[in-house]
Formats: sequence, C-alpha cells, structure tokens
Amino acid sequence: MDSGSSSAPSKRLEGKVAIITGGASGIGAAAVQLFHKNGAKVVIADVQDKIGQAIADKLGDSNVCYIHCDVSNENDIINLVDTTAPSMQLKMMVHEKINKGCILFTASACTEIGGLCSPAYGVSKYGILGLVKNLAAELGQYGIRVNCVSPYGLVTGISGNKVVDPAIIEAKLSEMGNLRGEVLKAEGIANAASTWLAMKLVMLVAKTLWLMEGSAQSILPL
Repeated sequence: MDSGSSSAPSKRLEGKVAIITGGASGIGAAAVQLFHKNGAKVVIADVQDKIGQAIADKLGDSNVCYIHCDVSNENDIINLVDTTAPSMQLKMMVHEKINKGCILFTASACTEIGGLCSPAYGVSKYGILGLVKNLAAELGQYGIRVNCVSPYGLVTGISGNKVVDPAIIEAKLSEMGNLRGEVLKAEGIANAASTWLAMKLVMLVAKTLWLMEGSAQSILPL
C-alpha cells in the first residue's frame, strides 16, 4: 500500500454538479459543505432564503449558489433546473446526447426496521423507497443511477425540539442502536452521499439502499 492510499482524495467530486434540496440546514447543509470541499459545483435549493444565501456567501466562490425552491411547487422545480443549467454549465439530455448522472434520495431506516417512527413518517419514507425503485428502472436506460441513503435516528433541525439538549437525544438514540458509543451526525450522511456520487462501479450501485447506524453501514439490494 502506498503512502497516499490512506487518505481520501480531496477533489473526488470535481467536474460534478450537485443540486441539493433542503440545502440550507441539517443533512442538506452538511452535504453542501462537503460536496463543495470535494470539488463539486453546488446549487443550494431551499425555502430558507436568508440561511441558504448566507451559506453560499460564506463558501464564497462561483462554484456554489443559492436558488429559492419549494419542492412541492412544480414551477419552482422547473426554475431550479432551468437556472442551474446555464449558471453551472450543466449539459442536459438533448435528442441523442445522453449524460450519466445520479439522483440520491434521503429515506430512513424505518423502511427496514419497524417501530422506529410514527405511522405518518413511515408512510412518507416508504413512498420515497417506492419512488427510488421505479425511477431506477425507468432512468437506467439513460445511464442515470437512482439510489437512497437511509439513516437511523439523528438530531437535525427538522425535529423541532428546542427544549431537550441535543446531546441527550443523541445519547438515547445511540443506546437504541446496535453499535455502542457511536453517534450518527448529519456530516456522516453527507460523507456517505459524497462517496456514493464518486463511485465509478455503476453496476454495483444501480439500485441499492444504504442503511446507516452510527458508523455502521449496510448495503442492501432493493
């Protein structure tokens, strides 16, 4: 093993363009920071305009920008893609010209393990899993990979809990998991996503799910 093999390449996403929805906070914000650090051109898409723009300004170069986008609004999605293409010099599929790419969703470990969440949350994440399976089948002919990463419980702003110390919640989640002493963070999910996008072995990652608990990762066929 050579001396440089122990460290991950710092620009493993160079030449890639990443649109990150929900990129102003939580897992999305962590992904923005890490993807940018690894050389990707990053578009932060969110409804939290001040926060999203502040992140883009902090990163401070032409390889990152913020675009307002409510993912429940089709016109916002159209504007997001139409704005990204020229600003990031993104080549789109035109007639016979086909470019490979990857769509990566965030699902949840609750799609594999019962009793982790409320029924409403579980239904929403099972919906994502179903979408991943069907999009993978539909878009594979264009060389587009569709996958999802399914985290175990972690503390992000989406929980809305302003009373309990996050460290206490993280400790409880760690106790519930099999891997003792490890705490799953948003940065861990972002790192898994960046690794996924950098992978060249398309045949091995065309339709799979990453189940993450602390530092443990299980790769399951869908």
